[in-house]
Amino acid sequence: MIKKLLLVILLVSNIAFSQEEKVQQEKNQDSIPKKWNTITKLAFILNQSTFSNWVAGGTNTVAGNLNVNYEFNYKKNNWNWDNKITSAYGLSYVDKQGVRKTDDRIEYNSLLGYKSKKDWFFSFFNNLKTQFTRGYDYVQTPKLAISDFFSPAYLSFGPGMLWKKSDTKFINIAPSSSRFTFVSPDFSGKYGVDEGQTSSFGLGFNLSSYYKFSITENLTMENILALYSDYLDNPQNVDVDYQINFLVKISKYFSTNLGFHTIIDDNASKSIQFKQLFGLGVNYVFL
Repeated sequence: MIKKLLLVILLVSNIAFSQEEKVQQEKNQDSIPKKWNTITKLAFILNQSTFSNWVAGGTNTVAGNLNVNYEFNYKKNNWNWDNKITSAYGLSYVDKQGVRKTDDRIEYNSLLGYKSKKDWFFSFFNNLKTQFTRGYDYVQTPKLAISDFFSPAYLSFGPGMLWKKSDTKFINIAPSSSRFTFVSPDFSGKYGVDEGQTSSFGLGFNLSSYYKFSITENLTMENILALYSDYLDNPQNVDVDYQINFLVKISKYFSTNLGFHTIIDDNASKSIQFKQLFGLGVNYVFL
């Protein structure tokens, strides 16, 4: 059995080495510069706890989160076009409660820029965000559906000015942004949409920024901020969407992930929304 296992490992290693040589040869032969740059990031975070005759008490839980991010960016002369699709989905199983959702998000960001001078660009941004599956309020009995796919969905776009120092440091200001909110008929009257309607329109100020840097050799901090003020509906109530993520690199494929996500949106909830995620992650990047 051990001999067979060693033989399989040798075969797999030989195939992987051959593929790597082939890819390297293709790279050397390809002298045409690429305008498009693509990258896919996969991350899986697992949390688990089990108790048996534990005096202090406890509940058996298993939770997993899958994150898939895809970027496709274009650069040529004075043009800069960054696109990113972010998706996340998580489930947990808790004894006597069953399976519940812990994360659910899909978002598309597009930022087109034409260089003006130095680090400044004339820009046009587009943002679409919603969720995959139906969400419930488990505090009520029976559970109450409070959201679903494209309920709500937010579509924002508009011209502005972009300050971009690098791919990890930029701020986009769009003082005249259009924003549409969509819901299904089941959720009409919520999320700022009038009763009997399935969409609403807003015009306002939008600011989005991104800042990522290394604190130490193996510790990275990521900040993602979005602000929106609707000129047509209580402009003093500024919507805030802020994420802060810490990534502690353990090895090439393993890391410890710690993330905080805060949302302030009076149309969605009168209270501050807060989410925290921590766990051991398996990461892989496709270039």
